[in-house]
Amino acid sequence: MRQPAHGGNLAWAAALAGCPPDAILDFSASISPLGPPNSAIAAILSQLGNLKHYPDPNYSELRLALSHFHQLPPEWILPGNGSAELLTLIGRELAQLAATTLITPAFGDYYRTLAAYNANVLECPLSLVTGHWSLFIDKGQRTNDKGLLLNNPHNPTGKIFSRDSILPYLEQFALVVVDEAFMDFVPPNEEQSLIPVVQEYPNLVILRSLTKFYSLPGLRLGYAIAHPDCLAKWQRWRDPWPVNTLAAAAAIAALQDTEFQQQTWAWLPPARNQLFQGLAEIPGLQPQISAANFLLVESEESTSQLQHQLLKYHQILIRDCLSFKELGDRFFRVAVREESDNQRLLTALNSVLSGK
Repeated sequence: MRQPAHGGNLAWAAALAGCPPDAILDFSASISPLGPPNSAIAAILSQLGNLKHYPDPNYSELRLALSHFHQLPPEWILPGNGSAELLTLIGRELAQLAATTLITPAFGDYYRTLAAYNANVLECPLSLVTGHWSLFIDKGQRTNDKGLLLNNPHNPTGKIFSRDSILPYLEQFALVVVDEAFMDFVPPNEEQSLIPVVQEYPNLVILRSLTKFYSLPGLRLGYAIAHPDCLAKWQRWRDPWPVNTLAAAAAIAALQDTEFQQQTWAWLPPARNQLFQGLAEIPGLQPQISAANFLLVESEESTSQLQHQLLKYHQILIRDCLSFKELGDRFFRVAVREESDNQRLLTALNSVLSGK
């Protein structure tokens, strides 16, 4: 079985560990351990009788719920079969430009969608300065015929860029795509989303995911926020009914679940700090500060070997960073889970790295 390019491949992990998939403690996929919310499960159950009908092709109720959530007109929002489907549409759009500047290390799906349409890619590396990642693009280069693709918070580093640091690029690039798949995890008083300014910039596209924060990756649900003319064009490009009835119902319920949202914002900072401090105390490991629900960790040892040992002896799956060519075999990424799970990971890492 091939080495997975994404996290969350429990079939691969179970085959390597020699155990059932449900025995694996998964730190490789950055999914909240608190969900799915009961409200979303109840909404799914309530819609089982409607599986005999096609979904509304315009997803009017879902778009209305998202418009209320973000205080935007519904026509500025396009739901999709996960943000991955929408990213494929964006790749086609970016390929029509002279080039696309890609902030690296980059999520592997960015390369996939750009390669699918033979887009010209210009890599712009993030530099690690005094322990912090910083965005650097030469302000002197011609960019008005190019696109820019980045995520915020950044995956895999967890770095969050301020809104003000991104805004100047909206004046420079023909199209700016900001993937905010993990922005939900940032409390409202700290978030740096560009959604509040999207109506001011017809060249801005924002991608959001509903599967990570609400623990619904199996349903595949995301959405794009952009100028209605752009979204109408993408709608013509894609297959009908990309979002199923159950996913739409779960999303509407989850968006209204303010109790679950508050619970998540209260849980994450102390849980992330517990995991960060525990990792920092293990000789040979250096975690990076993160604004998201995952941590990037630099290791003095081979992380692919470490991944295999954790699976074989502890049934724990971490995310190697081999698919991020700038990071290679000396970095791994772990999701933040609940305290008992985090402690189990720390104990296993101590055991493996100490040779016990």
